[in-house]
Amino acid sequence: MNLIFMGPPGAGKGTQADWIINNFGIPHISTGDMFRAAIGQGTALGLKAKEYMDQGLLVPDDVTNGIVKERLQAPDCQKGFLLDGFPRTIPQAEALDEILTALNKPIDHVMNLKVDRSFLLARLTGRRVCRSCGATYHVEFNPPKQQGVCDRCNGELYQRSDDTEEKVGTRLDEYTNKTAPLLEYYAKKGLLRDINGEQDIDVVTADIQTLLRGQA
Repeated sequence: MNLIFMGPPGAGKGTQADWIINNFGIPHISTGDMFRAAIGQGTALGLKAKEYMDQGLLVPDDVTNGIVKERLQAPDCQKGFLLDGFPRTIPQAEALDEILTALNKPIDHVMNLKVDRSFLLARLTGRRVCRSCGATYHVEFNPPKQQGVCDRCNGELYQRSDDTEEKVGTRLDEYTNKTAPLLEYYAKKGLLRDINGEQDIDVVTADIQTLLRGQA
């Protein structure tokens, strides 16, 4: 089963990805993971990517695409994979099509977790993190027993600088602008599967299970 996972920041992809990999035995592959693995293994493409990253530059598509191809040929991808964070652009999607055609690994589904912007703003700006142990809370959905105090270690809870409404809004705008063409691209191919990400976690999981049943 070969999957692409899409969804804005705060949509809950991480939680659902964990369920998918645990139940279907396929690896969850993100761009960052691929870069770190290629660099750690000292592959030619990994070293090339490191040169750009060390200079604070974006890794060119030809290098990224090569690393993706290497990763998808790894033994743990024999039963399939869950791509997260790639592709990000139409050229990357077209390159991925070529890679998967060469590997005879067609995409089964492009799962898109749909969540309204106002819902995401409330979810992301309400996050609070413990300065001491890193535990995460939410002022509405998962509040601590005592306001501003961690249940686990009594540490101070704070709002991360990138969780302010202005910065969250910027991240959401960037995601929408960049991914809208990709959603249309995969919709035209008949691969896009919209999933309501505003539901309870268990309901979202059930919807994904219904979609994937019989695909393993």
